[in-house]
Amino acid sequence: MNIILLSGGSGKRLWPLSNDVRSKQFIKIFKNEDGSYESMLQRMYNNIKKIDKDAVVTIATSKSQVSAIHNQIGSDVSISVEPCRRDTFPAIALATCFLHDIKHVDRDESVVVCPVDPYVESDYFEALKELARLAKEGDSNLTLMGMEPTYPSEKYGYIIPETKENVSKVSMFKEKPDIETAKEYLEKGALWNGGIFAYKLGYVLDIAHKLIDFTDYDDLFSKYETLTKISFDYAVVEKESRINVMRFSGMWKDLGTWNTLTEAMQEHTIGNATLSSCDNVHVINNMDVPLLCMGLKDVIVAASPDGILVSDKPQSSYIKPFVDTFDDRIRYAEKSWGNYQVIDVESDSMTIKVTLHAGHKMNYHSHQHRDEAWTIISGTGRTIIDGMEQQVKPGDIITMQAGCRHMIIADSELSLIEVQLGKEISVNDKIKYDDPQ
Repeated sequence: MNIILLSGGSGKRLWPLSNDVRSKQFIKIFKNEDGSYESMLQRMYNNIKKIDKDAVVTIATSKSQVSAIHNQIGSDVSISVEPCRRDTFPAIALATCFLHDIKHVDRDESVVVCPVDPYVESDYFEALKELARLAKEGDSNLTLMGMEPTYPSEKYGYIIPETKENVSKVSMFKEKPDIETAKEYLEKGALWNGGIFAYKLGYVLDIAHKLIDFTDYDDLFSKYETLTKISFDYAVVEKESRINVMRFSGMWKDLGTWNTLTEAMQEHTIGNATLSSCDNVHVINNMDVPLLCMGLKDVIVAASPDGILVSDKPQSSYIKPFVDTFDDRIRYAEKSWGNYQVIDVESDSMTIKVTLHAGHKMNYHSHQHRDEAWTIISGTGRTIIDGMEQQVKPGDIITMQAGCRHMIIADSELSLIEVQLGKEISVNDKIKYDDPQ
């Protein structure tokens, strides 16, 4: 089974736990049997592999999310990187070319496309296998998965099938309606359009060549910034006559707001949090400080280095306009080598806690406009400063002036405090070099 998982978005509706590099699919809220937590991304990927251990999973995403993906599910996963955001048709076209030209998937093989972040159960993954089979063996060019509605919703587009059979031809598509119109759609047997569909690889490859002038994956990648922003629904789905829909009546939720996300939480608190005399209160605390809630009802509290949210549940769906006005500096991020958390920001300095996983390292790099100092607080490793390697341990302090080339390698899990000093401290002030090892 070949699956393209669409992973995008800045996740501002789930501030302060999400930002431009840590979207909602990376938030760890699902508790495992061993007491650890996993994210939507990890849950989706792991369940696909349980259903089909040989599944070829490709994640279509932006460059800013690649490190977080590698951090959470490892470096073996295939990633189709969008050079910039161009909506779902260009993203799916690029990922399809990636499968054909880079992964060497045959034109007649089926490809399933679905979002990375719905809340689903095991029957959903079995349905994805059936969707792939229908795309490969059926007579339609596109096979959609239509979700059986549980209520008249304004949030989704609707698919109206010709019959009430499990697999039916599609009669028509409808845009997101108002509530009264949604009720009329449900009376006609309409299904929610969850953006899940399957096709033979060659079908989308041919459409991509018809709509875009390119030769192969590398050529399409180089031209990506010039492509028109257009959704897959507008570019392909609504123009296709040979199209079927397969009904799905299992659990499927779009966890796009705090209100819906907390419905999927298995417990009322995650992190260092205490509730006293509270009713229907959910807390996620990503900080190392205790959080106490007393006498609250129908409230969400979320705390991270990026900020603190305290909201009643209905109002939590309307935070985006406020978040758009906030300082967009990212104070916590997961990287392929570990993570970092901003501790303090002053006019001429920034202090950051950095944790590297065992066996991982930073890029060899320098800065033009700032000095840096590292204080090792746990673990062991090695630094390379202007080509010279030395062992480091807790208590060691390493200083680097602007222009100095430096990197650190973690032999065990290693944590350090990095102090950046300068008048112009910017994430863009970084020059990378070839690994000196």
